[in-house]
Amino acid sequence: MPKFSVILPAAGKSSRFKDREKKPFVNLDGRAVWLRTAELFITRSDVCQCLIVVAPEDEELFRRRYTANIAFMNVKIVLGGKERFDSVANALERVADEADFVAVHDAVRPCLQAEHIDSVFAAAVSTGAALLAVPVSDTLKRADAKGRVEATLPRDRLWLAQTPQVFRKDWLRDAYANRHQLKTPITDDAQLVEAAGHPVQIVEGDPSNIKITTKADLQLAEAILKSRPKPKGQGPVHPFAEEAQW
Repeated sequence: MPKFSVILPAAGKSSRFKDREKKPFVNLDGRAVWLRTAELFITRSDVCQCLIVVAPEDEELFRRRYTANIAFMNVKIVLGGKERFDSVANALERVADEADFVAVHDAVRPCLQAEHIDSVFAAAVSTGAALLAVPVSDTLKRADAKGRVEATLPRDRLWLAQTPQVFRKDWLRDAYANRHQLKTPITDDAQLVEAAGHPVQIVEGDPSNIKITTKADLQLAEAILKSRPKPKGQGPVHPFAEEAQW
């Protein structure tokens, strides 16, 4: 069975969230967002490692608050860099030798469903690289600097990228090693791998796999999670209560 190392970037500034806590660490229906996200992966038999990337200035408080969770879940902490790509690069240096593939998943996407993890993992094993995405359903407009419509764009074959994005370990490491040579702006890991000459397979995901960016997104995520049936006999995968709020 191929083995996967999972990287959860959580080192951003959360500037659009506008709260005293950063969005990965805020409570979502009783548990921190990042905990809910990590729980999606740590019990999988094909996941050999889970790495959470936090900003250096958050490390002390993060360890203090989540010591019990980190120990029980066997999650490893990696310190982030100046930009997201620097953070993922730091995590790549810590990826276990036994891992065949690396999955990068936003720590603030806690509504991902197990069947979509299964699908994107399987596609990556088959093709070498895959990501979840949803087809664009709304009409697309291009506007000028003053907000005036310049054109209506065809949406055929357009997709909104999500995570996880999953790659052969050697492909992703090579792509990151050469990232400074690229002259065009890079917005996700798949684009790096594409630029390295590797095809990336799209796997259709679900619109409910939202990325929490604002407080409104947090409310939507809570509604999504509460709307789903709870599997029989399933409770939190960790027995520890979170420590006091920061």
